[in-house]
Amino acid sequence: MSLAARVLLLLAAFGALPATPALAQREPVLVPAVSQSRIEVRQGFTGARLLLYGAVVDPQSGGRAGDYDIVVVLKGPTEPVRIREKERILGIWANAGSSDFRSAPAFFAVASSRPVNTIVDERTAAIYELGTGFIQLSPSGQIDPQEQARFAQGLVELRRRQGLYQENPGGVSIREKVLYQARIDLPSNVTTGKYTAETFAITRGRVVASATAKIEVVKAGLEGQVVTAAQRWSFVYGLGAIALSLGMGWLAGRLFART
Repeated sequence: MSLAARVLLLLAAFGALPATPALAQREPVLVPAVSQSRIEVRQGFTGARLLLYGAVVDPQSGGRAGDYDIVVVLKGPTEPVRIREKERILGIWANAGSSDFRSAPAFFAVASSRPVNTIVDERTAAIYELGTGFIQLSPSGQIDPQEQARFAQGLVELRRRQGLYQENPGGVSIREKVLYQARIDLPSNVTTGKYTAETFAITRGRVVASATAKIEVVKAGLEGQVVTAAQRWSFVYGLGAIALSLGMGWLAGRLFART
């Protein structure tokens, strides 16, 4: 099904909704969708391209919402992270310092119809996390704020090089002030889990509408079965792993004993 057909179905479903006070507002309403709500990671997975699309409509007239910008933020599951800094001491690289973050997203991507700094001010960008420089990492522990900011910047830069943190100004296209679409690439090293795609409609520096879509990245095939077994029967899985290790060690010892 083409993108235009999908959006028409969304608009038809939206138009079929009964009039309610929530829809009687003058602000535009976002009707979002994604090309894949479930992405399967199999052996040889090389990445995936995710299409996020939809429409911005006026709930009173069902027509154009006016001049606006669209920003799409795709975030992966959060995880605690410790960043260590290496320093050369007497010719040896050693850990010189570290900083802990409680909720660093495993994946973070922003696509926008224009550069974000031309759409909103820094305060609004920070509130809605409209950029890799505004990710709320939730640092923990006692550390100088400047040092903390330096470690946060290092984490963002590291994951940017890995393709896990992305920014794409101009990555959202808008047609006839109603339809929008954005493409975000998931790399092969993407983390499995639940992802959230947030879409924001912005006019004159103000967020006037927002909507959220859910995406799940899961392991499939043999790898998926192993992960499922490890989660459901952790004790038996652990015993099996120990038995396999002992068996391989015994077999290797027998083979080397004969040579």
